[in-house]
Amino acid sequence: MSQVQVTRKRVLPGFGLTMGYSVLYLSLVVLVPLSALLLNSTGLTWEKFWDVATDVRVLASYKVSFLCAAAAALIDLFLGLLIAWVLVRYEFPGKRIFDAVIDLPFALPTAVAGVALTALYAQNGWIGSLFEPLGWKMAYSQTGITLALMFIGIPFVVRTVQPVLEELDKDEEEVAATLGASRWRTFRSVIVPELIPPLLTGFALAFARGIGEYGSVVFISGNMPMKTEIAPLLIMSKLEQNDYAGATAVALMLLVISFLLLLVINSIQRWSRRRTV
Repeated sequence: MSQVQVTRKRVLPGFGLTMGYSVLYLSLVVLVPLSALLLNSTGLTWEKFWDVATDVRVLASYKVSFLCAAAAALIDLFLGLLIAWVLVRYEFPGKRIFDAVIDLPFALPTAVAGVALTALYAQNGWIGSLFEPLGWKMAYSQTGITLALMFIGIPFVVRTVQPVLEELDKDEEEVAATLGASRWRTFRSVIVPELIPPLLTGFALAFARGIGEYGSVVFISGNMPMKTEIAPLLIMSKLEQNDYAGATAVALMLLVISFLLLLVINSIQRWSRRRTV
């Protein structure tokens, strides 16, 4: 009896070719620019690099960037879960339009978003004027920076949580309800464990985007040194002053800190996935 050899057809070529193209494009887009940043820093002595990276103004800009990015990503974590839940679990008029508006920060130029947010939250703006009598300054403060970062980060959380919510098996929720579990306990014990990995992914993406955001923040922040000056703006200021060594030192330190934080977040994400499997 003759054996018939069945060859499995693949959409993409073999591992060698696809891996080669992946490494090539990754190198051109990511690795080469980062390597150029490291090469530019070789002209800096360690003392010069340390003096620039630990300058009081630079440290203050790091603090503003990371704290505001973390606060915005944390708020987006809860708002994104709420929005994704509404989009998946409910039907209402205008749902398609509402769903499309979520992606607007992806397409809208960040400078336009910054101008619009500044006009709204300034002291004489529609929303800012309501908080001004209460002594709460929205624009030209760290609150305004956080609002801008929330605006550009919310789609990352929604779009990572929404597909997981759509694929959740509702039979498990029905079984929990049959066994007498309340809605809150069902949500906490059945749904939340499945959402932890995508929530951490959305948080990491929003946080990473917020750290490097420039266009939407530069208008609403006020750019006050030691108060509302972000690290990307400080890098641009040094470049405008032809201080390439100083800009490289600030950028390199920002890169290292961002990489370490994202490494920690990704480690937590892998750990949570192993627990839920």
